[in-house]
Amino acid sequence: MKTTEPSKDTSASGLQSPGSPDDLLPTAADCLKTIALAEAEKASEAMRLKAHEEAEQAALLDKFQKPSGVDDAERLTRAAAIVKRAVANGLTEVQVIRFPNRLCTDRGRAINNQEPGWETTLTGLPKELFEFWEAHMKPRGYRLKVQVVEFPGGIPGDIGMSLCWG
Repeated sequence: MKTTEPSKDTSASGLQSPGSPDDLLPTAADCLKTIALAEAEKASEAMRLKAHEEAEQAALLDKFQKPSGVDDAERLTRAAAIVKRAVANGLTEVQVIRFPNRLCTDRGRAINNQEPGWETTLTGLPKELFEFWEAHMKPRGYRLKVQVVEFPGGIPGDIGMSLCWG
């Protein structure tokens, strides 16, 4: 009768070695390559997201530069709904629009500095909304707060226009 010998144990723990170092351990160069590929993928994804955000921003800017096509009666209906909802929630102001500073002829400088005549720098939809407020909301005691709401890189960015009543 033939018996098989147990395999010889060469490791310190009593287990057989599962393979060579080449099979188990990547080289340092392989590690760096894997990290570089992962970082490149992250950078590529960030670039795709940035391009998507820029396209959305351009579309929004284009939309806000054109006349809205909303007449004063419809705008008044919308304003009433916004105010009623805000009041029901205990608010005394509500931001009605946030827009890129490029919709101001001076990129928001006069608004940021609260200079007299800042409203003359508005264009597009923000100008329409200001004119609507001035004609219909201001006489009823509503205030309009316009301020830079974002400072990317320390410079004025988006501008917020809020309707206030408290």
